[in-house]
Amino acid sequence: MTNYETIITETHEHVGLIRLNRPKAYNALNSTLLKELMDALEYFDHSDSIGVMVITGNEKVFAAGADIKQMTDASAVEMLHSEFIPAFDRIRKIKKPIIAAVSGWVLGGGNELAMSCDMIIASETAKFGQPEINLGIIPGAGGTQRLTKAVGKAIAMEMVLNNRTLSADEALHYGLINRVVPVERYLEEALDLASEVASRAPLAIQLGKESVNHAFESFLEDGLKDERRSFYFLFATEDQKEGMKAFNDKRKPLWKGK
Repeated sequence: MTNYETIITETHEHVGLIRLNRPKAYNALNSTLLKELMDALEYFDHSDSIGVMVITGNEKVFAAGADIKQMTDASAVEMLHSEFIPAFDRIRKIKKPIIAAVSGWVLGGGNELAMSCDMIIASETAKFGQPEINLGIIPGAGGTQRLTKAVGKAIAMEMVLNNRTLSADEALHYGLINRVVPVERYLEEALDLASEVASRAPLAIQLGKESVNHAFESFLEDGLKDERRSFYFLFATEDQKEGMKAFNDKRKPLWKGK
């Protein structure tokens, strides 16, 4: 495989493992990482020897969201033409199952990435959130849609509008994830699950995934379009610029409602 800059790939028999590898940036999802991640997923998806993929970060952070420095000065039109959101569409086209193995912070685009996977194994230290409201924007890569379907309207509203985070146990209770395991075992547990799934009939696995996603994603397309329109529009506001500059400056934003 290619030598990547922001991810590390491994194979464990019939399982393809992808490690997000920007530790100094808390695995923030910049354009390079997303492109490399999607390229690796598609490579494994077309490999006859791989049956399931696992995406992971490290013990302290899965991914702490998008790379805000890349977005701070972007206009709505620039965001509309950016490859950030469309990268998530490529995940939906992957035929083989993808398991997210998460620990520590799973925030913003990181939570959206985990929710784009088919199953989530979490360490007991995992914390899930959509903190985009602190930047004057909303989730734009499916966060408002998949989160609501997974945890229900009330909890999703609190997470999207008031930056509520869910502990691993809460995420399990509300149906966001599959299981919680000790931090030293979360990746091993995900690899074991992936190996078990990969041992099943390949075509049945792919069609089973397709059928479950069809049930889960009925009407999702319209919701994603509405979410993206709102997400892009917010990049034309003064509050978005203030929110992201305040984040970069490590200060509280001063909202104007403009």
